Amino acid sequence: MTWNASLALDYTRHADKTVAHFRHDGPLRILQSLYPEGEAICHNVIVHPPGGLVGGDTLDLAFTVGAGAHGLVTTPGATRFYRSQGEPALQRTRITLDAGARMEWLPLETIAYSGCLAENRLTLQLAPSAELMGWDVTALGLPAAGQPFAQGHFSQHIEVPGVWLERARIKATDTLLLDSPLGMAGHRCMASLFFVAGSKLERQRREQALDAARQVIEAHGLSATAGATSPDGQIVVVRVLAPMVEPAMDLLKQVWRVWRGHFWHQAAPSPRIWSV
Repeated sequence: MTWNASLALDYTRHADKTVAHFRHDGPLRILQSLYPEGEAICHNVIVHPPGGLVGGDTLDLAFTVGAGAHGLVTTPGATRFYRSQGEPALQRTRITLDAGARMEWLPLETIAYSGCLAENRLTLQLAPSAELMGWDVTALGLPAAGQPFAQGHFSQHIEVPGVWLERARIKATDTLLLDSPLGMAGHRCMASLFFVAGSKLERQRREQALDAARQVIEAHGLSATAGATSPDGQIVVVRVLAPMVEPAMDLLKQVWRVWRGHFWHQAAPSPRIWSV
């Protein structure tokens, strides 16, 4: 039995308040909108009651953010791709921002279990003056629990059409990629934090963001396997490899807090669900 589901979440600005409206089909829900930072920024949590995807499942998530609105979306736990009997599982996320909109896409990690046949796709489309901050954290297997990523494959696709494309297909049997110093060097967690703008960023603003991220990286225990770069004038990225999720997520959260202050002059209180 497959568990296909879709969710459409729309943010609009009414006076000084960002309001969320959503539609769903199947087992995907949005919890109550929260305003821990005031009415201008709406926080939401996506809930997927089945707890993960198996072969044949498809999750479709679509977010739109209207002009001047600011939404923050996270999850209460990991996204899990479980072992497949032969069919692939797909999560497809599309985020569209109108002019002047802001969005934060901050889900907890994705776990690719041994034997999964999985694809995780994220597409971002931003109008001029829109800005988005998001991350992607992927763990291959659960090696600390004695469940290594020994079979199957995982595909990752992150795209800003016409501007930026990151794509990977990781096979559990590709030891050269997984264990080589030129690949993942034995690490089983890969993570990225990205700031994306709908227009070219001012050079000084972009370079200051890189400098701020590098200062955090240099002081962190993952400094040898992390770095900050700008592959395009509209994008700044932090990438990290780690043996497990927790230190990678810690580094991304630290940079997220710094970037929120740099880009938007806002503090970065952690969503309450992260501490539950």
